[in-house]
This record gives sequence, C-alpha cells and structure tokens, in this order.
Amino acid sequence: MQLPHYTEEELLNRLAGNDETAFARLFEAYRDKLYSFIFHLSGSSVLAEDVLQEVFLKIWRDRSHLSGISNFNAYLFRMAQNQAINMLRRQSRETLILAEIRRLSTEAAGAGELFSAKEVQFLLDRALNSLPPQQKRVYELSRDQGLKYEQIAAEMNISVSTVRNHMVQALRSIREFIQASYPTGILYCLTLLAFRQ
Repeated sequence: MQLPHYTEEELLNRLAGNDETAFARLFEAYRDKLYSFIFHLSGSSVLAEDVLQEVFLKIWRDRSHLSGISNFNAYLFRMAQNQAINMLRRQSRETLILAEIRRLSTEAAGAGELFSAKEVQFLLDRALNSLPPQQKRVYELSRDQGLKYEQIAAEMNISVSTVRNHMVQALRSIREFIQASYPTGILYCLTLLAFRQ
C-alpha cells in the first residue's frame, strides 16, 4: 500500500503532533544532503555522522515548535552548520590541550605517567559538577555550545549581568577546585581546558 504524499509543511505539522512517520520522512528527505554538507564543511565522516545525529535529535526534541518554521531547509542547514562549528571548535581545543598535557606530564613525571584525554575530562567534569546548577549551566552554554552572554541570558531568562556574574563565579570555583585537588602540571592543563575560548 502506498503511503499518502505530504508537503513539507504538512510533515512539520504532523511531526509537531508526534507523528514518527513524518519524522522518518523528513530524515530520509534530508539525510544525504545534510551529511554531504557537513562532510564538505568538516572533512570528517565521523563528525558528519555525529552532527547529523545531533541535529535530528534536536529536531525530535523541539518537534512541537516546528510547525511555525517557514523555511525548514534553511533552518536545518543553519542548525547543522552551527553544530559542526561547535564540534570542530571543541575538537581543536581538546587536541591542543591533550598535546600540552602530554608535554607537561612527560616533563614532570616521566613518560610512564601520561594523562589521557579521558582522565583530563574526568577531572574537569568533577570541577564542573561541584558548581551550583545555574553556574554550571552558564558555563556549559558558553564553553560547550559557544553561546554569547546575550544568547545565554535569553535561553535562561536571566539578565546579561547575571550571566556574567555566574560565569565569573564559575571560573573562580573551577580554578579553586583544581588548585586544591591536582598537581601543578595538571592544574595548568585543566585551566587551559576550562578557560580557553
């Protein structure tokens, strides 16, 4: 039996009403084009797959708001571009920091005690998890998602000055947590990871 043909607008309306078939159709319609776009942008098939997954997860999570979008194609590609840029920025930062960690830990402790990226991320996660929820959220929106203070303020429904205060306090708390917990070489690397733009 052939399924009925829907316009993109009808698919978005059906998706807003939790129609999984409409979601599957939109995914099929855009998957290859979006993958090619992200791959061309990043040069990485792994990143292209990750971005594709993240974008469509977000589409599903935000499905109740999609019926008002007039140009879904532009919306989808802009979202994919922003997600790819954020992932590339994060990967670049992590690569630089891991290289610095390896250099410093080799100098400080000898080649047998190198720190892995997972270990460093675990240490930073402990520092982040010690923050109050609002500070942690501001930090993550700024550092992980690359949002500006004005965007964070709108997202969290707070003032820009409150965002700034939360960020200052979060960075101070992370720094103090790391200083109290870890040796000097790791402190330097974790500080880089936490504060590099």
